[in-house]
Amino acid sequence: MENQTQNLQQKPSFFQSNTAKMIMVGLLCLFLLIPLELVKGLISERSQRKKEMTQEVNTLWGSDIKFYGPILSIPYYSFETIEVVDANSQRTTQTKKVIKNAYFFPEILNNYSNIKKSQPLKRGLYENVVFTSTMDFNGNFEKPNFDKLNINPESVIWEKATVIVNTTNLKSIKSDLKISLNDQFFSFESKSNNQSNYGVLESNQFDYNTLQNQDKINFKFQMKFNGSESVQFIPIGKTTNVKIDSDWKSPSLMGTFAANEENKKVDSTGFHAEWKVLEINRPFSQQYEESVPNLNEYLFGVRLLETVDQYQQNERASKYGFLVIGLTFLVFFLIQSISKINIHIFQYTMIGLALVMFYTLLISITEHSTFSLAYLIAAIAVIVMIVLYSISILKNKKFPMFIGVSLTALYSFIFVIIQLEDYALLVGSIGLFAILGAVMYFSKKIDWNS
Repeated sequence: MENQTQNLQQKPSFFQSNTAKMIMVGLLCLFLLIPLELVKGLISERSQRKKEMTQEVNTLWGSDIKFYGPILSIPYYSFETIEVVDANSQRTTQTKKVIKNAYFFPEILNNYSNIKKSQPLKRGLYENVVFTSTMDFNGNFEKPNFDKLNINPESVIWEKATVIVNTTNLKSIKSDLKISLNDQFFSFESKSNNQSNYGVLESNQFDYNTLQNQDKINFKFQMKFNGSESVQFIPIGKTTNVKIDSDWKSPSLMGTFAANEENKKVDSTGFHAEWKVLEINRPFSQQYEESVPNLNEYLFGVRLLETVDQYQQNERASKYGFLVIGLTFLVFFLIQSISKINIHIFQYTMIGLALVMFYTLLISITEHSTFSLAYLIAAIAVIVMIVLYSISILKNKKFPMFIGVSLTALYSFIFVIIQLEDYALLVGSIGLFAILGAVMYFSKKIDWNS
């Protein structure tokens, strides 16, 4: 009887059991999600600030380039019937002669563009990647068919024909604008446009009948732009051929029409891409009257952006914050349970806050260096701090060294996942599976009944 009483007195309370300690550590992990979310908010705020600065720099240097042309514009007389009310409220009809325009797309449209990355523009802490583009255009216009538009050829004003080009980024054009029409040169002038986001360049007037050669007008011109983000075209030729060469290493081909796979090349020196779009590939006409339609939905081209910028990398790293905290606490808990060394919940809290500080160090150092260097410095600082703190807690060097190696392996594993794109999920799943296996192996030594 006396022995039973003694055993009951020696039995530890629930709050001293491994189960209770595990619950407390788990609750602490959840609590540390609060500062971790604050860090994620800081990353988002800094990222938004960079986007604002990027937009400001793009506005000054040159934004994305969208090209829609060249288009042959020929005016014609049209007669409109209007109703007129005189002073005696008598209604009469009158015929009014007005001038309208008919628009014709090219038969052949060829473009060759060379895009070169320019020196990054720096604004405060932020650098914005921009480019210069040289675009060469050539092709021809066939004899306009006014019958398809139900326009009387006798009402056509052939001597006032022009060629127009719609493009964004007019202020960033860096070349004299002249177009060769059957070996005669005509200057472009800018004019107002009711189409949103596009500016209009219109050539000097010419006499179509005098200029034409075998019912064709061959054209050729070059444009140089400062730009950023993307270069896109609308395939208005019956046959449209576009070729792009660039020293950009990570392009994103985009738009309604896919590039020819057999001619596409992307390597460490840049990329080459080609498109061929036929009239049958796109559902719009070759001629219009009165106005040129908005065909933005048929844009295609290339987007030139950094695949993963520093804030995206920081954001991806912070998403693994809960995993790092949880696994680090698990290592300490296993050491505590196996070695019977008591670790106070306050000490767990200090370790957790040190792990959260990794992300504030990471983003602050990244803004002044590369992400890789910032990650290395922040990881070393946090690992050294936790190892030194562990030595004072565990009173030996064996377990702290094991913790240091574990954290090094964990941070290295996460860095590899962040750098990967296509295989991030695969490598992450295999790594987590291996970690789970290790935890299962070491946890078998724990007496869960104590």
